[in-house]
Amino acid sequence: MPSPNDMSSITIWHNPRCSKSRQTLQLILDRGIEPRIVEYLNSPPSEAELTNALKALDIEPRDLMRKKELPYRELSLADEGLTRAELVTAMVEHPVLIERPVVFSGTRAILGRPPENVLELLD
Repeated sequence: MPSPNDMSSITIWHNPRCSKSRQTLQLILDRGIEPRIVEYLNSPPSEAELTNALKALDIEPRDLMRKKELPYRELSLADEGLTRAELVTAMVEHPVLIERPVVFSGTRAILGRPPENVLELLD
């Protein structure tokens, strides 16, 4: 596993307009790490990237969804009949649904809510 000081080993799916995302990024920077920053609203993850993120986070798609966003209601994503693939596709097509920030280190990932969660990957 890469050490936290390997600058290329940390990636953050970031939304600069989100205070939690900014706080998480600052925690990373405060540790002297320059992460790869992916503004996922501008560069949404592919289905494969999102599937890998869910695996690394060890969560189900709805656990990574922002349920208060308009597309969640408009697309009836609370419908238990939807498949995992359908939920992943919805997040790819509507990245605003993706909870933020997600921080990756190697094959591990963590949701930066609260921001201090990211310390598990850095320490």
